[in-house]
Amino acid sequence: MQIQHYLDKNFQTPAYILEEEKLRKNCELLAKVSEQSGAKILLALKGFAFSGAMDIVGEYLSGCTCSGLWEAKYAKEFMNKEIHTFSPAFKEDEIDEIVKLSHHIVFNSFNQFKKYKEKAKQKSIGLRCNPEISVAPKEIYNPCGKYSRLGIRSCDFENEDIGEVSGLHFHALCEESAHSLELVLNAFEDKFQPYIKKMKWINFGGGHHITRQGYDVQKLIDICKKFSDKYNVQVYLEPGEAIGWECGSLVASVIDIVENEKKIAILDVSSEAHMPDTIIMPYTSEILNARILASRDGMRYSELKKGEVSYLLGGNTCLAGDIMGEYAFDKELFVGQKIVFLDQIHYSIVKNTTFNGVRLPNLMMLDKNKKLSIVREFGYENYSKRN
Repeated sequence: MQIQHYLDKNFQTPAYILEEEKLRKNCELLAKVSEQSGAKILLALKGFAFSGAMDIVGEYLSGCTCSGLWEAKYAKEFMNKEIHTFSPAFKEDEIDEIVKLSHHIVFNSFNQFKKYKEKAKQKSIGLRCNPEISVAPKEIYNPCGKYSRLGIRSCDFENEDIGEVSGLHFHALCEESAHSLELVLNAFEDKFQPYIKKMKWINFGGGHHITRQGYDVQKLIDICKKFSDKYNVQVYLEPGEAIGWECGSLVASVIDIVENEKKIAILDVSSEAHMPDTIIMPYTSEILNARILASRDGMRYSELKKGEVSYLLGGNTCLAGDIMGEYAFDKELFVGQKIVFLDQIHYSIVKNTTFNGVRLPNLMMLDKNKKLSIVREFGYENYSKRN
């Protein structure tokens, strides 16, 4: 882990650190998938948006997929390649600018398609489909669950004129395998085949855990190529987490240590504000030079070994449940010590908040020449201007 060499007593926390070499490694793998499968890969900004790295990602990927106006503007400003925009419902006061910025515009319903198709007719229009199957790990991440507002069912396509539609989009995965994609794609093909044959492109959505160790990359390549050849369409993939996977950390400092039956280290980061997916998913973050003993809710992973010292790690907010978990360290912690939470670049920066007036972590990058620099620095005004 290279960043530990930079964490002296003068290193200002909290801070996210993105490592360029690891980011490039992820992007190189994605570029290989694109080259060998013919699929175009887009960065889903909802999962990874780091302004100082957009030009790097742009060297490898075809563009960005956006969830609305601000992400589309961000994609234009920081990458300026293909921009694909989908929203569950576009607003009238934003649609004109979205159309101007975007290359593909994907509508979530026939109501929205009919309302805005004249405005969007100079761009490539798509419809989001609901294949009514999902292997998402939790219902909160299941876009094809019961009563889902996301996507159009195949039965709702009947008697609709889709002559102005160029492509179809579906999204049903969350941190899933190529095998899971195959299951969903088979259901999509079964339900929407008559319409697929009329399209120029099909977007397989996101949630593909391509850069995770053990992912069957060749299977993904084969799936994309086979589908593209069968229907003569351009295939798109739009991962977010896979771009930022294991390429960055969140660095905190110990600011106090208290005891209440257990040793408790209070840090200058917050699970609620800075690592929200550790609560929502939930999961327990790995820490550099430490072992997980228990999750934030007390579920045991392992037991303390001889010579180790255990600490509950908690945030500096008033939320009682702002706990990261219990960890084993080789030595006693001390005030001012740096704690490095691993794999905290994806779905963290894009979700973090100033809840309770906590400070937003600075954004930093360790470049390929081993130079560490600040990309974004945050202060009080970032709190005061949003409250």
